[in-house]
Amino acid sequence: MIIDFERTETQILHNFKGGEGDTAAKMFVDDNNRIMFGKLTPGASIGLHRHEGSSEVIFIQSGCGKVFFEGDYEKVGAGDVHYCPEGCEHSLINDSDGDLTYFAVVPQH
Repeated sequence: MIIDFERTETQILHNFKGGEGDTAAKMFVDDNNRIMFGKLTPGASIGLHRHEGSSEVIFIQSGCGKVFFEGDYEKVGAGDVHYCPEGCEHSLINDSDGDLTYFAVVPQH
């Protein structure tokens, strides 16, 4: 199966998961996974949330920022992969002057 994000409509998610600003996202969702290509503009974030019944893998494609994971901040940049196991909480924050783009997979357990 090919997921063509070039042909997928962009959704603007305001204050996604309680975060700041807008997240531009192209998503594919089925019963087993959420697969998302997203962009955070400077100052935007995905709010702190816990993964119950799922985990998440985030690949940073461009830009930089930080992840708040289980009580600590971790810097992330292009090429980094952040993993949030089931039962853990995290947030993605763009604290830079440029866009942060990422690819995320959220498998259901």
